[in-house]
Amino acid sequence: MHKNQSHRLSVAPMMDWTDRNCRYFHRIMSRRAMLYTEMVTAPAILHGPKARLLDFSGEEHPVALQLGGSDPRELGEAVRIARPWGYDEVNLNCGCPSDRVQSGCFGAVLMKDPDLVAECVTAMQAEADVPVTVKCRIGVDDQDEEAVLPAFIERLARAGITHFIIHARKAWLQGLSPKENREIPPLNYDLVLRMKARFPDLTICLNGGVADLASAKTLLDQGLDGVMTGRAAYHDPGHVLIGADRLWGEERLLSRDGVVRQMLPYIDAHIADGGRLHQITRHMLGLFHGLPGARGWRQVLSTKASREGAGGDVVLEALEQVTRLPA
Repeated sequence: MHKNQSHRLSVAPMMDWTDRNCRYFHRIMSRRAMLYTEMVTAPAILHGPKARLLDFSGEEHPVALQLGGSDPRELGEAVRIARPWGYDEVNLNCGCPSDRVQSGCFGAVLMKDPDLVAECVTAMQAEADVPVTVKCRIGVDDQDEEAVLPAFIERLARAGITHFIIHARKAWLQGLSPKENREIPPLNYDLVLRMKARFPDLTICLNGGVADLASAKTLLDQGLDGVMTGRAAYHDPGHVLIGADRLWGEERLLSRDGVVRQMLPYIDAHIADGGRLHQITRHMLGLFHGLPGARGWRQVLSTKASREGAGGDVVLEALEQVTRLPA
């Protein structure tokens, strides 16, 4: 397979959203899209509950582990610890603008220190047996993105990074909340496209504002190696992910109803293992977004999935809200 193919479409790492249950659900809809974990900090892996942070189902492949941190030693150690879990890629977060992240001096603030990032990825590569990639912004605060972004890419390419996922917005570290940072700074797709033209041998993927497969295909047709979608894939997963494998030339006959039924064995196993239904169904609320019965589907899951003993029967009851509508 050509080096870029697995990243033609990917689902962004999203805190509190892209956990293992969410990824399993997304994988049913697309066999090919690259999936990312929520960002896990290197200190959490060093000192925290490793299995809880790193376990995933083999069916999730291809799946990437996203790490946050700015200490090369800690990041290298986190990669070494995570290696037996068998992720397909390890990604360093240089794009998250949250206060929590800044106080730890990682995420988007790292855009200001490419030499430190180079040290970090060098330490990670020394311990990794899979590709190490970087997710970044086009710049932060008052930086001139036209100068900063190519210099950042060039520095990390010298450190051996060949794959960049670029969120095509600046991050404002002061004055904007993380939510505002995903919406207010203007998108600059043209700059990311120019980075691909300038660095043709690197894998350049674009993130930010991609809401459907048609937009993703347009960007791929303009020469990008991949497109990453985030909130759209979460809030309207059927629209974005069912049919996504066409980007690889694959046709699959898959219905939303079929997706729900394929989730039932996973739900049964999760509950048998001591899990709760709502831990899975909270990620499924948007499956019928915009379709008749969607409100009933959400309502049943929202009110009943967190009840003691709730299981697959609740999901089937919710599904009836969609499938038993009068013709």
